[in-house]
Amino acid sequence: MMFQVQGAQMLRKLEGFLRKSLPESLKVYGTVFHMNKGNPYKLKALVDEWPDFNTVVVRPQEQEMVDDFDCYTNTYQIYSKDPGNCQELLGSPGVINWKQHLQIQTLDSVKTLMPSLLDTKNVPPGDGKPKSINEEMFKLSSLDVTHAALVNEFWHFGGNERSQRFIKHCIQNFPNFCLLGPEGTPISWNLMDQTGEMRMAGTIPEYRCQGLISYLIYNQTQALNKLGFPLYCHVDKKNKIMQKVIYKMQFICMPCSWNQWHCVPL
Repeated sequence: MMFQVQGAQMLRKLEGFLRKSLPESLKVYGTVFHMNKGNPYKLKALVDEWPDFNTVVVRPQEQEMVDDFDCYTNTYQIYSKDPGNCQELLGSPGVINWKQHLQIQTLDSVKTLMPSLLDTKNVPPGDGKPKSINEEMFKLSSLDVTHAALVNEFWHFGGNERSQRFIKHCIQNFPNFCLLGPEGTPISWNLMDQTGEMRMAGTIPEYRCQGLISYLIYNQTQALNKLGFPLYCHVDKKNKIMQKVIYKMQFICMPCSWNQWHCVPL
């Protein structure tokens, strides 16, 4: 059986507990952080015990999960100190609706990660600043909901009606940045999802290889850092170009797996 963490005071305590368990708790920590910033995605946090919990599951409210085939909305973030405890709780009634198409997101346990992060030889060289761009031609701006179709067209995990609805919701509720081209339309962008993860970055083909995405992400991270937001991103393993971009910007690659399971009812 799991218990819901409710109220501002309890959620702030949960955020603090999760912060002490970084980086393993990163996906859940980022989600709870935004729950404490108004909870725009209408999520709820469940724990096995309080305050000495072993497992945290963050999921949407039942009334938000009305489409059984919408795995973008039907997404669960999980952090656990005890895999056995976690496995038992995931089978508890009311925790996960296994009758729906859904996603489960988490990070692998990485007990030896923190020393490696503090080792200066693992920090990329330079100051992380991108090269300058033509600021007369390209204007820093933000997306609106009418741009959801454009983002959806280029998102590796999207390309369908449900993913476009998810992108629209992210644009409406979380900070996002884009560059407008000479025609005044977005040519490069980067979005944040409900976990605080920066993802769905893209540049239209005719404007690639000009350093625009580096410029955009740098300005985005500077702005979000001033707001105290946790800053992290996910890059697909096959996207070698983007991996080089974030390395040059002094993002540190975590030696653990970003896990996303897409579950389908039998």
